[in-house]
Amino acid sequence: MRFLIDECVGPPVAAWLREQGHDVVSIYEEARGLDDDGVIQMALEARRVLVTSDKDFGDKVYKDGRLHYGVILLRLEDERATAKIKYISRLLTCCGDRVPGSFVVVSERRVRFARTQP
Repeated sequence: MRFLIDECVGPPVAAWLREQGHDVVSIYEEARGLDDDGVIQMALEARRVLVTSDKDFGDKVYKDGRLHYGVILLRLEDERATAKIKYISRLLTCCGDRVPGSFVVVSERRVRFARTQP
């Protein structure tokens, strides 16, 4: 799968996804400081699923009607890279095929999918 890792998610998650064989671009490594509009546009144009912890992307998609290729919003109490990797791994194992085109909210307790594009 193709991912764009938001700056707030961090390089360790990007590195782990690469180790798993995914095509990954990291905002931290390639476009540090890019604003949210630029991030979501970059992901859409490159057909990458955005992985973020920034809940402003929910507003961008649902309030502002921004198009996207897919968003994984991590709403974890434990912000350590190991926790992020654990829950992303679980998501991709159980339902990775449902991620593209969806807005996915991942917490320690559950995963919610909302299809926002046809």
